[in-house]
Amino acid sequence: MATVERISKKKIRRRKKMTKGERIFSVFAWSFFILVSLLIVYPLLHMIALSFSDKYDLAHSGGLYLIPGSPTLENYKEFLFNRINVPQAFLVTTARTVLGTITALLANAFLAYILSRKKFLFKSGLSLFWIFTMYATAGWVPMVVIFRHLHLLNSFWVYIIPGMVSAFHVLVIKTYMENIPDSLEESAQLEGAGHLKIFWSIVSPICKPVYAAIAFFIAVSHWNSWFDAFLFNRMAQKYTTLQFEIMKYLTSIFSAQTGTISRNAVVIEEVHRPAVQALIPAACVLTMLPVIILYPFFQKHFINGLRIRGVKD
Repeated sequence: MATVERISKKKIRRRKKMTKGERIFSVFAWSFFILVSLLIVYPLLHMIALSFSDKYDLAHSGGLYLIPGSPTLENYKEFLFNRINVPQAFLVTTARTVLGTITALLANAFLAYILSRKKFLFKSGLSLFWIFTMYATAGWVPMVVIFRHLHLLNSFWVYIIPGMVSAFHVLVIKTYMENIPDSLEESAQLEGAGHLKIFWSIVSPICKPVYAAIAFFIAVSHWNSWFDAFLFNRMAQKYTTLQFEIMKYLTSIFSAQTGTISRNAVVIEEVHRPAVQALIPAACVLTMLPVIILYPFFQKHFINGLRIRGVKD
């Protein structure tokens, strides 16, 4: 046994040795990915440093830097508390993200479960219908007319109800559920379980990876959305969103810099308020922060969900 173990260890060591071409490729690959990572991470860290910088750092320091000379939270305080609609917009965005993610995930999961059942009569027709809606839409004008008749305009529910069902999310979850063995469902039916019990107790626990991936997609979409607030709730300030307020703020700054509107309406006073160059990075960091915090917790499920692995009997 000792000789066999020694031989096997020698073979393993020999297999681990790389050829000269493999070493060159490995060095090139690692160098390339490190360079790409630096190109992505360095501007992000610089933007974070700008968001914590005061106007004197911005005036006297040139080029890209990662550590502000005099760190301050005045930029975040200015944007969060000194602008009228931002606190309300933050609450509305958080509420629509949480509620919209939960309702959309439930709706997509239920529809995917129905379409994944082999005995469902209209399975093929409804699947084709969902695929057709992915590529053909009526446009924004008919949508606004429909929402007006449904009394969804200038309301919070215009963020939740129209986005509850997504054809892409339904098809992804449906494909994952179709890989679950039929024997699990048959065994549960023999025990007297109905479809609702099978969905909650058998199918859903197996589908946790794809649920996590879809939930992350939906949450990011709700958090970053601003066009629906502009289109449907522009006249209702109490339902404004954080992204919409940031978009209006940035648009006003760029318009003032190009001279399309009066500078006195939007230019911030140098003495009493932080510089505009620091407020813009602070606003960007606030929009990215929840996604950056949540992504590491969803990464494992995110990768497993996209693989759509089958479950063996």
